[in-house]
Amino acid sequence: MFLNRLNKLRRSLAFRLTLWYAAIFSVSSFLAFFFFYFLVIDALRSQVDEDLNRQLRAFSGIMQVDGLEGVRRVALQEARAAGESARLIRLLSRFGTEFSVSDRAYWRDIGVNSEAIRRLLMDGQPVFETIGVPDGGDSLRIIYGTIGPGIILQLGQSLTLQTRLVRAFQRLFGITMAVVIGLAAVIGWFLARRALSGVGGIAHTARRITRGDLAVRAPVSRRGDEIDQLAGNINHMLDRILDLITGIREMSDNIAHDLKSPITRIRGLAEVTLTTAEHRADYETMAASTIEECDRLLDMINTTLVISRTEAGVQALQWQRIDMAGLAQDAGRLFETSARDKDLNLSVTAGAPCFINGDARMLQRMVANLLDNAIRYTPQGGHIDITVRPAPGDDVLVIFQDTGIGIREADLPRIFDRFFRCDPSRSASGTGLGLSLAQAVAMALGGEIAVQSEPGQGSTFQVLLPRNGDKIDDSGSNRHT
Repeated sequence: MFLNRLNKLRRSLAFRLTLWYAAIFSVSSFLAFFFFYFLVIDALRSQVDEDLNRQLRAFSGIMQVDGLEGVRRVALQEARAAGESARLIRLLSRFGTEFSVSDRAYWRDIGVNSEAIRRLLMDGQPVFETIGVPDGGDSLRIIYGTIGPGIILQLGQSLTLQTRLVRAFQRLFGITMAVVIGLAAVIGWFLARRALSGVGGIAHTARRITRGDLAVRAPVSRRGDEIDQLAGNINHMLDRILDLITGIREMSDNIAHDLKSPITRIRGLAEVTLTTAEHRADYETMAASTIEECDRLLDMINTTLVISRTEAGVQALQWQRIDMAGLAQDAGRLFETSARDKDLNLSVTAGAPCFINGDARMLQRMVANLLDNAIRYTPQGGHIDITVRPAPGDDVLVIFQDTGIGIREADLPRIFDRFFRCDPSRSASGTGLGLSLAQAVAMALGGEIAVQSEPGQGSTFQVLLPRNGDKIDDSGSNRHT
């Protein structure tokens, strides 16, 4: 059990983020210490070199005033005052020969660097070196400098104090790094858990969704970070899924309602014919009615398939150059008889040709459906006006305006849903698919459709279509997408 929990913890994102945080923080702290360490070392060395330079100048002054004996006397005093093991003072000839030293017994193993003397005589500038004291464990900083004609001073200062300071600094660094790593791990774990707190809620929501609970929603912390954005998108997706499921259920109910009536009529007609028919003409009438109802069902099914394929983007479109003004005028002439039968005034207003790239067959169905809808729900003596004109942004606007029964405000958001029909028109003929197909065609061509309506005053449908819905050859030849 413990191993399983440990493996689960090791595989968790919070654990990996904690490791990354601790590693980055630790490496950064180490680099900062490393930089600071060398700054300290350089500062200590610079201080020692400055002290050695100052003493070299002091001995040079003594040499000028009191001569060599004065230098020996002061050197002995300086060595005793500082401690024989802390200060090396050695007088050399220009050939490196020793003729005076502060403590021969202690400094016997510290030789003379002939290369340093050569550089001193060549450049005339003091030369520094750092050497280790044999069996002492300490280091010695040495300066070679000229204090008089042919006289070289080898002056060394023990780095014991500096070494102790550095070692103490190193021990402090070790302790500090251990504390820093521990704090980094704790803080990193806290920050990782806090940053990923929403992920657990989303995962829990996903598990409930897989069990069929679509009413659950991912928690949103209101921090506005990426996790909240993800949770919001998931919630929006769930809302959309519920809307689709609700739409499917409603569509299923509508399909059942619209299929029930013709099937019931077909069955009733068949029963009546079988029980009462006496002549061949009765059977022919039943067959004709059955064919009519079957055609209506097939049209509804085919239209539903076209809408679904168009919305899914799998409907093959024949792209070509189309004059919407001419297409609208053709539709007006086609429906002129239907409008005249209802004593409707149908007019088409189209000036100059308005060419777009689109599918002529689909556009004809869209215009026909919108025009048929206007004729169907416009009372006798009403007006239907179709207007085609250019729109801003290199688009084409097609307007269908009628003086029909209008649409209630509550029904406006749903009029493009499949099989939806407003209550006043429920008993009217139709499948409730015409507006759905019109919207699907407009969207497939990169356009949009909008509606404004007032009950008892009429409705206005506006279809906005881009001129270049797709690329076509200059010749205007068709092609599939």
